Amino acid sequence: MDKKLNKVFTYAQQVDGHLSGVSLELLGKAGELALELGSSVTAILPGHQVSELAQELVKYGADTVIIVDDPALATYTTEPYTQAVAAVLDHYKPEIFLIGATAIGRDLGPRVAARVHTGLTADCTKLEIDGQTANLHMTRPAFGGNLMATIICPEHRPQMATVRPGVMVRALADETKQGEIVNFDANLEKNKRYVTVDEVIRTVKKKIDIQNAKILVAGGRGVGGQKDFKLLEDLAQALGGEVAGSARRWMQAGRTKTGRLARPAKPCAPTSILPSESPAPSSTSPGWKNLTISSPSTRMPTRPSSASPMPALSVICIRFCPSSRRL
Repeated sequence: MDKKLNKVFTYAQQVDGHLSGVSLELLGKAGELALELGSSVTAILPGHQVSELAQELVKYGADTVIIVDDPALATYTTEPYTQAVAAVLDHYKPEIFLIGATAIGRDLGPRVAARVHTGLTADCTKLEIDGQTANLHMTRPAFGGNLMATIICPEHRPQMATVRPGVMVRALADETKQGEIVNFDANLEKNKRYVTVDEVIRTVKKKIDIQNAKILVAGGRGVGGQKDFKLLEDLAQALGGEVAGSARRWMQAGRTKTGRLARPAKPCAPTSILPSESPAPSSTSPGWKNLTISSPSTRMPTRPSSASPMPALSVICIRFCPSSRRL
């Protein structure tokens, strides 16, 4: 493995032996960045007995997979994972390191950045290479999504960014692709920052996370009360989709317990969405750049602002009349 050619690294998040979707999305974007830098793509895969996941990372774009295997990494805890990832970065010294902005990524990213003495741009929606300096331009929403800020880290390496799930396009799987698998010993040290996980208790949820849903039925204050919102839930169930609320005050008032699209939102990349009211540009997923959402009644511009293209999205708009009890 040539360190000079491996400039773009990603974090491959796995839980219970299953890769998260954003890990595969990052590989697609990392491939674009690596092409501009004349580099290859490397995925860091910490865990215990996870070597079977390496080939999946390869077929989605990784040229090299660095496996850090240790019993202490069987379940995610902050300190051992931070040590493992920081050790790999210290050894290979990449130019760029990308992490998914999941619950785990938001916990791990800042700690790794502190260990390797670099900066971190959180919740990025756009990543570009500067053609003159080869620095990474990291763009993220600022001031509540009312503007986009582009940040650079010219003096420290790696340039680190967490990337929102559902923003970058997952590359098509190449079943014939071959990659290099490297086993890395991070020499984890048990210190006072270690915690012990005695038991993991899981509950089975019937609902799909809206970040993974292919069909969303969206509603907000215009829907009316919670019994009216039940109509959207019935429609979502009939379509095999999920309900997503789009008004922050509506959610804070406790009038529904469903997911939401309002900022600070869960970014989504569904294939179909049925909005009963048009969302504001800053309230929607950053992945909807190339879409025109048309609604029978709207008071706002309806083309969501975004920094990253996504696959085509089918948008079906409906007029919701609570008084008529019909969709």
